[in-house]
Amino acid sequence: MQYPVSKRILLVEDHSLLSDGITQLISAVPDYEVVGVVADGLKVYAACQQLQPDLVILDLGLPGMDGNDVIHQLKQRWPDLTIIVLTADNNEHRAKAALGAGAISYILKRSPQQTLLSALQLAAVGRSYIDPSLDEQQIIKTDQPLDGQVRLTVRERQILKLIAEGSRNRDIAECLKITVKTVETHRLNLMRKLDAHSAVELTNWAIRLGIHSY
Repeated sequence: MQYPVSKRILLVEDHSLLSDGITQLISAVPDYEVVGVVADGLKVYAACQQLQPDLVILDLGLPGMDGNDVIHQLKQRWPDLTIIVLTADNNEHRAKAALGAGAISYILKRSPQQTLLSALQLAAVGRSYIDPSLDEQQIIKTDQPLDGQVRLTVRERQILKLIAEGSRNRDIAECLKITVKTVETHRLNLMRKLDAHSAVELTNWAIRLGIHSY
């Protein structure tokens, strides 16, 4: 007799109480298994290489690397990887960006457990799901991106996020495993691109671009 293969899930969540609760919820669902939990956006790629999940449940507000940048990175390497965003961020622009990056569903943490379970069921057959409390029409409509003409590389977005979190150049270099000189170059490029003249102005840009929140 051949038994069905469980869907392997990687959970990306930096609050242990939430990750424990989500893991317990999923463990009660047939044919699903949480094979790993990651709390740092910079470690998600390596975890996917090691654990080879079928599905990633991802928070957007991660230390180290913005959630949407994580989605871009994962989908570039594994185009068929299924990604469900589970977040506290109820901004429709943020949801639109996540879905545009390659997530199949966008779920709010404040929603009932059944909302996540419904997203899992639909994801299994390749169908998307948007949290019912969000304005789906606003999310799916076509318009100009929130950040206008500003286009940053993934590395620039990583560094901008870390600057907004208060990290010094040396801390950023150590975190990203690059030289301090490289961080300084990226920082100057960011200030030029964004017409910013201080860490405070860079932080304001990070908030505006949805890379960092208050």
